[in-house]
Amino acid sequence: MRISIAHSPDSDDAFMFHALAKGHVETPGYEVATELGDIESLNQQALTGFYEITAISFHAYAHLAEVYRLMTCGASFGLKYGPVLVAGSPLTVDQLKGQVVAVPGEWTSANLLLKLAVPGVKTKVVPFMQILNEVAQGNFVAGVVIHEGQLTYQEEGCQKILDLGEWWFEKEDGLPLPLGANAVRRDLGEKVMEDCARMVLKSVQHGIEHRKDALSHAMGFARDMDPKKTDRFVEMYVNDLTLDYGEEGKEAVRRLMIRGFEAGVLPKKIEPDFLCVS
Repeated sequence: MRISIAHSPDSDDAFMFHALAKGHVETPGYEVATELGDIESLNQQALTGFYEITAISFHAYAHLAEVYRLMTCGASFGLKYGPVLVAGSPLTVDQLKGQVVAVPGEWTSANLLLKLAVPGVKTKVVPFMQILNEVAQGNFVAGVVIHEGQLTYQEEGCQKILDLGEWWFEKEDGLPLPLGANAVRRDLGEKVMEDCARMVLKSVQHGIEHRKDALSHAMGFARDMDPKKTDRFVEMYVNDLTLDYGEEGKEAVRRLMIRGFEAGVLPKKIEPDFLCVS
């Protein structure tokens, strides 16, 4: 059976899926192929169940819960850090109300968090790799940066207004911030879904156990980050919660779904459906 696994072209995802991409994980009965796509494209493609396994934003899951289940492995959580709201000049959060802010995708967790943290803000989708330049050039008063932009925004002439991971940590009693998930298509059936989740878990474990090789692979996706920054970025988003986000992570996901619905950003109340394997 052929299984397509889609992930975003950033270094932490590349680190996690290095073992599957290079055939270091046994997949008896399955032919596995890895695919790349920016996170908002993957969010939209998931609406039709395009891939058997796919990276999605936790925000997107609220629109996709009938198609996919959440694996409790392979996720990215911020531990008092996350997407960063930046501007080209000093601003306060209050000054952004009613302003248009660049976001990396309608269904990204960054967009949801911005709307929770800055009620009344307006947004416009801009490809994530262009946001820093657009803000630095003055085309937007502010933007939310993800991926390596969280580490490089100062080099691009921008400054931090708010780290949305810090904001969440303080608001939600120290819970980790759910950002990106790995999900498996429901119509595959219970056995195949569990097999898929174990493949992903083994790939993450292999990366952690063979860090040097996985980091070398991840450098090919680092988009001009040097090895030191790439190592730091991977360390931020590949951790114990990536192996299994446990009860704390599950509660964080539930809380994000509740907050999004209460704020009118999410279309309905969602009770997350977690697929746990060991």
